[in-house]
Amino acid sequence: MTTKSTNDKIIMYTTSWCSDCHRAKHFLNERGIDYINIDVELSEAGMAFVKQINGGSRVVPTIVFPDGTLLVEPSNAALAAKLNAPEKMDFEW
Repeated sequence: MTTKSTNDKIIMYTTSWCSDCHRAKHFLNERGIDYINIDVELSEAGMAFVKQINGGSRVVPTIVFPDGTLLVEPSNAALAAKLNAPEKMDFEW
């Protein structure tokens, strides 16, 4: 699915209590990928967008990419594939 994007950053629609949202944010943060976070519990427009995209359901995270494509509740593997990023990060201690 695609939607028109007017932003050059990833937009992630989330809630504060969603574990999949925390995982997706951690994935992007760990790789230094900028995004805009919209908490749909605090943004009526954000909630309306998520419901419109997801057939009336509040499904988060809903992620809109600058090319207009969407991922809804993506796995780390799906995010890695979309962003051409490593699925797992190697850390040196």
